[in-house]
Amino acid sequence: MTKIVIIGSGFGGLTAVKTLRRQGHQGTITLISPRPILFYYPSLIWIPAGLRTEADLTIPLNGFFKDHNVQYHQANVTGLDPIQKQIQTDNGTIDFDSLIIASGSRFIRKLPGIDDVCIPCEGYEPVKKYTDDLAKLNSGTLAFGFASNPKEPIAMRGGPIFEFLFGMDTLLRKQKRRDKFKLVFFSPAPEPGKRLGEKAVKALLSEMKKHQITTYLGNKMKGFSTGMVHTEAEDIASDLTMFMPGMTGPAWLSNSGLPLSEGGFIKADLHCQVVGFKNIYAVGDCGNHPGPQWLPKQAHMADLQAETAAKNLLANQKGLETNSKFNPELICIVDTLNQGMLIYRSPKHTIMSPKMKIFNWAKRFFEWHYLRSYR
Repeated sequence: MTKIVIIGSGFGGLTAVKTLRRQGHQGTITLISPRPILFYYPSLIWIPAGLRTEADLTIPLNGFFKDHNVQYHQANVTGLDPIQKQIQTDNGTIDFDSLIIASGSRFIRKLPGIDDVCIPCEGYEPVKKYTDDLAKLNSGTLAFGFASNPKEPIAMRGGPIFEFLFGMDTLLRKQKRRDKFKLVFFSPAPEPGKRLGEKAVKALLSEMKKHQITTYLGNKMKGFSTGMVHTEAEDIASDLTMFMPGMTGPAWLSNSGLPLSEGGFIKADLHCQVVGFKNIYAVGDCGNHPGPQWLPKQAHMADLQAETAAKNLLANQKGLETNSKFNPELICIVDTLNQGMLIYRSPKHTIMSPKMKIFNWAKRFFEWHYLRSYR
């Protein structure tokens, strides 16, 4: 029986499991990840307001693995031999016939002082620490920013920073202490959020101006120090800084024998097939896939690519043509704690809604709907 292995228990990895089973695969599926959980990163934005806890966002997967007949292997991947079809981990070597890599990415931590700022999408702990530090402040300046991978500008995740920024404005107003704080947004990009579309950039910057958020745009980052954000043009005072650096591939890819892009991601095609390897697929943030310049690195895209990879993997096993392709699609709700702005983009359409309360509720409903199959 063909042995299918999946690396990663995030959005892409779990969608691949569900798709393989829906497509009728009855054989063994082995999944490798450091912990048997799904952590729901999109809802980290609600931690500072006390609307979510770590337990709310941490979904144990033992039941899911049992229901889908998945053999779980708890380990960190350390390398890969694509010719011998072996995965090296810190808990032994795993053989495979077909492989789906959905291991996510990592943030580039090269800027001086970056260890002292909050990188929110690294998990619960950084956001909880930020929340606790904020509670100790009676006044001050709060800075929010993001950057990209200079070798692969598409490798960024700016959406959550917009949400934390606008959410903080809402939270401080609810606490009746917004007048005690200065909010600052910085980015080396002159048009931050451009992948969302020209209208979205204008709308986001207009919202910042409306809510008295100071912007510093278009200046290359130099680093951070106590109470300061450093750019090539100027230094920005900050009592608390939240920053999302650019992204690159997992460190173990340097020991994988797979083709990598200049930015450090696995080169894959529209079928999610790794270039040069018919039996290996890459989905989500770990991959460098063809597509428009706005191709997002977000959970929705990982899900779409995982479905594509699983279908093509099974077709390849049966000797059929691997003709399934993923559709480039960006969809997000920029949440502000009490309202939200819907943004949708495809090769044919770009849609942006005005800020409305219904989209805040829609984001909450989607969280419940998405996670119920794993709980």
